[in-house]
Amino acid sequence: MSDAVRILIVEDHAVVRQGLVALLNTVPEFTVVAQASDGDEGVALFKEHKPDVTLMDLRLPKQNGVETIGLIRAESPEARIIVLTTFDGDEDIYRALQAGAKGYLLKGMDGEVLMEAIRAVHAGKSRVPAVVAERLAGRLSGPSLTERETDVLKQIVLGRSNKEIGTALFISEATVKTHINSLLGKLGVSDRTQAARTALQRGIVHLD
Repeated sequence: MSDAVRILIVEDHAVVRQGLVALLNTVPEFTVVAQASDGDEGVALFKEHKPDVTLMDLRLPKQNGVETIGLIRAESPEARIIVLTTFDGDEDIYRALQAGAKGYLLKGMDGEVLMEAIRAVHAGKSRVPAVVAERLAGRLSGPSLTERETDVLKQIVLGRSNKEIGTALFISEATVKTHINSLLGKLGVSDRTQAARTALQRGIVHLD
């Protein structure tokens, strides 16, 4: 079809990618024009094919989905991108939508939900399911961590002591303690263990 919705899939797992292609190929109005297995390839194929809609995983080799979305939209602000991921933490959702994604879907959703989202985003609308929107609202209503607090939190997740954190970030132990006290308050937790657990659950920090 000359007026088919042209789709780019950026997904590092071959089985998932092939499954998406097979599913989308059952719809006459859709055509998959290219497939990428990492972020770099996703940016290159977007430039080459200029798809109508891009399906983007968040966890990708070389650069993650949020970075890839940012690079694509820096050159093509009109790009229409739907995140398709297993990550449902509020920070993941916030970062992806802030980068310019027009939709955020969780893998495992019904095929019809994906089809409807592609049609909606292609038409210039946004598609964020209620459960995702609810988590995003929670993220937006709470205080944000500063970049330095996030750096400290990553070190806490790695199990580093205050002294080790100070050495890694080139700051004093006193400054480390100040950042920790601040981030504990913002996260609504009382100790480092809870902070680490919350960071991973919300997607503020990911362990590779």
